[in-house]
Amino acid sequence: MSASLSPPSQQTTEVLAEIEALGVRMRTVRAEIARVIFGQDIVIEQTLITLLCGGHVLLVGVPGLGKTKLVETLGIVLGLTAKRVQFTPDLMPADILGSEVLDEDAAGRRSFRFVPGPVFCQLLMADEINRASPRTQSALLQAMQEFKVAVGGVEHALPRPFHVLATQNPIEQEGTYPLPEAQLDRFLLEVQVPYPDLAAERAMLLATTGAEQAQPVPVLSVEGLMAAQALIRRIPVGESVLAAILELVRGGRPETASLESVRRHVAWGPGPRAAQALMLACRARALLDGRLAPSLDDVAALSAPVLRHRMALSFSARAEGVHLADIIAALVERLG
Repeated sequence: MSASLSPPSQQTTEVLAEIEALGVRMRTVRAEIARVIFGQDIVIEQTLITLLCGGHVLLVGVPGLGKTKLVETLGIVLGLTAKRVQFTPDLMPADILGSEVLDEDAAGRRSFRFVPGPVFCQLLMADEINRASPRTQSALLQAMQEFKVAVGGVEHALPRPFHVLATQNPIEQEGTYPLPEAQLDRFLLEVQVPYPDLAAERAMLLATTGAEQAQPVPVLSVEGLMAAQALIRRIPVGESVLAAILELVRGGRPETASLESVRRHVAWGPGPRAAQALMLACRARALLDGRLAPSLDDVAALSAPVLRHRMALSFSARAEGVHLADIIAALVERLG
């Protein structure tokens, strides 16, 4: 006689109900963004995945594809305070973090007062981040990881939630500085922004060149987003998905790889932060798709956005014309 399955606990039932309700709200968020941003469904999805995971995203695409508009729309729809910084070669760390100024009161007493920079917001757009010097780029390292900045030996906490959405032009590289590997690793996903297809570009032309344009409306609040970020971490992950994530990430390291192409062509591979990012991102993608748990399809779909900025080809591999995308595709194919 087989044992009967015990009914799910009340706590489990409540969590499942919260996940389903959040999935409905996020689909509304996604639809509202799509009213303004045309032909970028995958970009919208992956950006929302990043925000649901509490992370930062690197948007890579040529100018004019709506990257700035996407950040502005996200700020409105999600109820976040958004600021924009145009990165240039002469930008200084104080232009981002803020600085101390010397004040003098009526009695002649002098004291330093901290003037916060644009980083003190909830959604920071770092436009053309690779145009700033390494010193200025490094000013964001502590903010992106610890959600605080240190100025004049004093630490200042950033508003929560805090997300950096950075843009990068992949074509015009003159006068740019490559992002340090430590900073690249702090971006949860690297999202490629492609050209829209014909139908989407036609719809965009009709919608954006008329007398009136669609304006986004708030759908979620700050509290709602933070609650969603906490709930994402409670979505269950099956053993097969966990094993696939570990196999994929560890298989991308030359030291532990079983693929000959990885051992020959990869200079350095993804660290543990890649596995953490993939685990969280798979949960968020499942939720956006209306599912209660992630699958191997989520691992495959998110492998490139998670890994491509956390791996580097060797000099000889680049000389031979090897592409990192092909190596990642081979790793995904081995998952079955």
